[in-house]
Amino acid sequence: MREISSDLIESAIYKLAEQACCELCEDAYAALKNLKGIKGNQNAEFAVDCLIKNADIAKKERIAVCQDTGMAVVFLELGQDVHISGKNLNNAINDGIYKSYKDNSFRMSVLDPISRVNTNTNTPAIIHTEIVKGENIKITFMPKGFGSENMTKLFMLSPAEGLTVALEKIVDAVKYAGSSPCPPVVVGVGFGGTAETAILLSKKALFRKIESNNADPVLDKLEKDLLKKINKLNIGPQGFKGTTALAVFIEKFPTHIAAFPVGVSIQCNCVRKAEIVL
Repeated sequence: MREISSDLIESAIYKLAEQACCELCEDAYAALKNLKGIKGNQNAEFAVDCLIKNADIAKKERIAVCQDTGMAVVFLELGQDVHISGKNLNNAINDGIYKSYKDNSFRMSVLDPISRVNTNTNTPAIIHTEIVKGENIKITFMPKGFGSENMTKLFMLSPAEGLTVALEKIVDAVKYAGSSPCPPVVVGVGFGGTAETAILLSKKALFRKIESNNADPVLDKLEKDLLKKINKLNIGPQGFKGTTALAVFIEKFPTHIAAFPVGVSIQCNCVRKAEIVL
């Protein structure tokens, strides 16, 4: 049994929040710099150039790369042989987020859904915890902006509708989103489980690296086919036509014989995430 202090977790979350809010992921930054399908389109080229310059300034000056520093989404892989000493795990995470957002002057965007009164802490975070083997804690942090989060879709399809309809729904979801999620986007897809499982899988899929291949050859082919279909929509960077998506990632989970749940989560061009293993 390994003991990990809640202070260490809180400090790690503080640093992850700062890093994620100020820096595009390296793979996303490279994808923007190498973006194809916009050559000769002055508006799209200008938009992408602005996105790259903005990312450079944010990283250098340590300021938010996007004014929407999002709702904090945290995925934990908690080793079963870990004992956490000190404060409650979720409290440590929320305290780290609040302190980082306060010290870095990131926008506090979290409020009560009914009264619309701001919590003024950008917490509570959305925390997903998975128990795994070992004596480490893997923490993955994503500041999820709601220009893209509002475009999330859930389709509870029948088995008879099958994969063909599912793929059509995914493409339609991106088409419906249009320029609202600030393309070029990353599309996460979740197949199976229950309704909440499909959405959770689609969110988890967004943590994959751009240009990475799916270990499942069937899903890998579906990802590549979907990417081609989505880019034929010709929405383009910021809606100026051209390449619409940088990547499509799919996760799956067994489901019930009477259902085919499909979740779709969209990430904007500002792909921000950071992780650490304690």
